[in-house]
Amino acid sequence: MIADSAPDRRLDRALSSLRGLSVGDALGSQFFVPENYPLLKRQTVPDGLWQWTDDTEMACSVVAVLQAHGRIDQDALARAFAERHDFDRGYGPAVNRLLRQVREGGDWRTLASALFKGQGSWGNGAAMRIAPLGAYYADDPEQATHQAEISAYPTHQHREAVVGAMAVAAAAALAADPAGPPRPQELLDGVIALVPRSAVGAGLRRARDMLDYDDPATVAAVLGCGRRTTAHDTVPFALWSAARGLGDFAQAFWTTAQVGGDMDTTCAIVGGVIPADPPAGWLEHTEALPGWTPTTTV
Repeated sequence: MIADSAPDRRLDRALSSLRGLSVGDALGSQFFVPENYPLLKRQTVPDGLWQWTDDTEMACSVVAVLQAHGRIDQDALARAFAERHDFDRGYGPAVNRLLRQVREGGDWRTLASALFKGQGSWGNGAAMRIAPLGAYYADDPEQATHQAEISAYPTHQHREAVVGAMAVAAAAALAADPAGPPRPQELLDGVIALVPRSAVGAGLRRARDMLDYDDPATVAAVLGCGRRTTAHDTVPFALWSAARGLGDFAQAFWTTAQVGGDMDTTCAIVGGVIPADPPAGWLEHTEALPGWTPTTTV
């Protein structure tokens, strides 16, 4: 276990998750293009370069902060998000404004807590970017949930958004267990045990009860699939799909994407959680990660 806690092993796991996340994000986003709808039904990938979105850009910052600090430093993470913020990557309007204000010298604590009339954002943004952190802490799932909680606050301070990030990190940690991935129900049971009671947690319990359902559309109708872009409308279905697809990246992707909704985000979460590698051809189509993304430990 000591070897599995070493910085280089942790970073390797995080980078593997980040690759899966970027492929899920980039390919999922292709199916918002109307001419690609028939390809989705046929489970055929489109030609050309698949560009990733804000999901991947923010996940790269999470990994960079982990490499530099060995943990989540909230101020460093907020600065990284703000300095690397590319408006054209599909950020929501509230986060676009927040990151611009942080870049101009604003205090992320004040800005994030003021969103949505002081409730904070309960969107799925904190969950979409966090799987690599979970994989980083695969040797310590409790620490994964703690660090994920810390990581959410620079942008998302509503409790549901925070718990959504905790749940995805817990799932990624458990799935990347050095001893091997758990069975589907063990994965969801483990996540449920690691997160506090919440709407996200209630959705996860429903997801666990639906593991024997073979129709993703029915499951998505019950759990949601990100159409409202809230954490509790996104995370339970994504983790249901990940739990059922732990050994098969491609099948997990198609299961997730075929129900529609916030496809880049649900597919990013699934791609980051499951330990199976993406098909080689899919990696070749996916836009390269930014040049500042860590590749080795310091």
